[in-house]
Amino acid sequence: MAHDKAPLEPVIPGWRIMHSDAGRFWATRSSSFDGKAEKAGAARTVDGDDLMQLAQAIAEQESIAATATS
Repeated sequence: MAHDKAPLEPVIPGWRIMHSDAGRFWATRSSSFDGKAEKAGAARTVDGDDLMQLAQAIAEQESIAATATS
């Protein structure tokens, strides 16, 4: 009988989350930001000590991108 396993990490649409052997969390965006966002400083890969810090880092990058392209 097959059992569905819940993902070990939360799902943030558009981002792939990884947990390192050292205990840090990393996320990389599935697609690149556009040129304006990258020029404004939006980073495609971020890290954090825990999931809360990682979520904050992702939100910051998305905010930079949104501001740059609006």
